[in-house]
Parts: sequence; C-alpha cells; structure tokens
Amino acid sequence: MRFTSALLLALSAAGATLAAPTSKRAVTALSSSQLASFAPFTQFARAAYCPSDKIKNWKCGQACDALPGFQPTLTGGDGNGVQLSFVGYWPQGNTVVVAHQGTDPVKFKSALTDIDFFFDDLDTKLFPGVKDDVQVHNGFAEAHASTASTILAEVKKLISQKGAKQVTVIGHSLGGAISELDSLFFTMQLPSDIHVKAVTYGTPRVGNKAFASLIDSKVPDFVRINNEKDLIPIVPGRFLGFQHPHGEIHITSPGKAVSCSGNDNADDDSCTIKTVPNILAGDILDHLGPYEGIHIGTIFCN
Repeated sequence: MRFTSALLLALSAAGATLAAPTSKRAVTALSSSQLASFAPFTQFARAAYCPSDKIKNWKCGQACDALPGFQPTLTGGDGNGVQLSFVGYWPQGNTVVVAHQGTDPVKFKSALTDIDFFFDDLDTKLFPGVKDDVQVHNGFAEAHASTASTILAEVKKLISQKGAKQVTVIGHSLGGAISELDSLFFTMQLPSDIHVKAVTYGTPRVGNKAFASLIDSKVPDFVRINNEKDLIPIVPGRFLGFQHPHGEIHITSPGKAVSCSGNDNADDDSCTIKTVPNILAGDILDHLGPYEGIHIGTIFCN
C-alpha cells in the first residue's frame, strides 16, 4: 500500500477521530526510581549521535562519561546516507549494546508526513519464517537492512567472547525505529537463551498491526519512551494501518511518567495519543527531550 503526501496532510489533523476504538486499558504511574533506571539507556541513545571517532575511544562527552567501562567494538554509518551506529559490551549490565543514531526532528517529521512511502514485507533472509501479513514502513526496513548483517556478526562475536546472555538495542527517533526492527531481528537470529531487551525514545510507528503483535509476542522486554507533546510517536497515523507495539512510557512532565498498557493506548489522558491527538497539537522540540534531564540529538553530543 502506497501513501501520498496529499492523503497524509489531509488526514493528519483528524487522526484522533479516524482512529479505531479501543477497550479501556490500565495506566500506572512510575516511581522516581523506576524513571531514573532508564538513565543509562538514555545516555547510550545520546551517544549514538556522536561521531564515530569519539565513540571508538569512548570520549564523547557527558554521555560517555556517564557510562564508564563501556567497551565499543564496532562503529558504522556516516550520519548521512546511513545512520551512525555502534556495538559494544557493557560490563555493568553484562550485555551487548547496539545503538542507532536518529535524525533531525524537523526533517524526520517532514519525511513521515510529506513524502510517498509504502508498506513493505520483511526480508525473510533477515527475519526467517515471518508471515507475509507482517509489513513495515519501507524506509525503516531499508535503513535496518543496510547494517543488519554486519551488526549481527559483531553481536555474535561479543556474545561468544564475553559470555553475555543479553543484547540491548537502543535508539531515538529514526534510530528507535531501526532498534525496534533490531529487537525482532535478534530474537529470530540469536539462540533462544539470549535475552533481547529494547529501549527506544520518540519512536514513530514502524509497522502494521501484525508487526506490532509479533513484537508483542517475541520481544516482551520492550519499552518505548515518549516525552510530553512529542509528535513523532503519533506518525505515521493509525488510520493508515500503522500500530505501535506494547511498552509505552509517557513522560508527562519533569519527574512524572506513566506506563500505558496495550498497543497505542488512546483511552487515557496521560498517554501520548490523548496528549497529542494530531500533529498540530504536538511540539517538535519535545522530541529532543529532556528525558529526565537528558537531551538527545546531535547538538547534545558534548
């Protein structure tokens, strides 16, 4: 299915009224300690925007300083045609970490609302056994495929060398979309005793309902964190057939956040869809944070 800019712009402001009805779902307030526990992952997402030469030596400023002992082993991308990324071992968590750079929020908003895109099948070489009803945004699928095999080889090497039993995938914005695909990819490609954890920030919808359901079943340890009135998490629209998987945490104000159950919780005023019913009600600056005092983006690599 192909979507054109005219359709997207005509319907974006009406997204809330065109959404499918949902049953009432639970919303739980997070404690301050629960919210603070995400800080290391937020710093990894921040570091993913830093140049590869700084990542190789783990000298990327505040983000790297907040994560002493991390051992980067692979960097990739050019920050232009291919998003920056890095892989390494984090002794504190005994986990392999894979982090992906996002993109400029204004440009990303335009890419999600103003250009042609379409649903695409997942590559069965990367996602063996996936059914043909599982479809994703073609641009996200292409971005993921461009680095998937190289990153998988490095992840397997580190698992063998370090004896790690967990892989943690992290990303913000477009990097969050790639990381969401990574979480499913690693689950399908790695031994079943390797735990896959995903933490994403300001992530757009990646695929259709069948894709979201597959993430739900294959990647239970999945969290997607949205900040206040960030509009990126509400695009592409549900009226186009896109749906988020489970795992929403919505920062409603500094120091306060809720966990919203289900997929795309549209019932509670504290969850993203009610806070940002359409793109006109959003604030693109919230996409950069702060995520509990931490901003994410190229300008915050210092």
